[in-house]
Amino acid sequence: MRVLGIDPGSRFMGYGVVEERRGRLVHVGHGVIKVDPDAALELRLKELHDALLTALRLYKPQAVAVEGVFTFRNARSALILGHARGVALLAAAQVGLTVHEYPPARVKRAVGAGGAADKDAVGRMVCTFLGLEEVERADASDALAVALCHLNHGRAAVPVAMGKVSKSRRKSAQSQLTDRLTPAYRRPEAG
Repeated sequence: MRVLGIDPGSRFMGYGVVEERRGRLVHVGHGVIKVDPDAALELRLKELHDALLTALRLYKPQAVAVEGVFTFRNARSALILGHARGVALLAAAQVGLTVHEYPPARVKRAVGAGGAADKDAVGRMVCTFLGLEEVERADASDALAVALCHLNHGRAAVPVAMGKVSKSRRKSAQSQLTDRLTPAYRRPEAG
C-alpha cells in the first residue's frame, strides 16, 4: 500500500509518500509546495491544487491521508487553512481517492512522538522510522507522519488504478512538480 500524506497550508503544503513493502515502511518521496504569500488567495489555492494533482499523478498512491483540523485562536487563519484542506480533498477526489483524516495528536502518537510533541520531535521520529538523515522542512515531515499514521491505523482505502504512465510523461510530471517546489527542498533525481 502506498499512501500520500498531506500537511495542508495556504503558503506551504507538505506532502510525503510512504509505502508498505513486505511489512516494512519505505520512504518514496516528499516535498513542500511553496506558493507566493503575496498572491491573491484564489491564485495560491489554484497553484496548490495544480501541484498536488501533479504529485498524485506522479506517485500514484492508493490512499491519501490529511492531518485534521485543530483549534485556532484566529478565525481567519482557520478559515484560510480550511480552504487549503479543501484543495487537498478536491485533488484526491479528482484522481478517485478517498481522503482519510487523522487528528494531530493521533499523528504524533503514531510516530512515537507523544500527543503534545513539537514539530522537531515529530521530524526526528519520522527520520528514525524511515531511515532518513533529515527532512528539510516540518511541513514535509508532518506529511510523512500523516502517511505513517494511516499505514499504522487506516489501511481502509480502496486502491484505484491510475493507468500506466510512460517514462517521458513521468519525467514531465516530475519536472512540473519540482518547478513548484522551493529549490532547497527539491528531491534529488534518481540516478
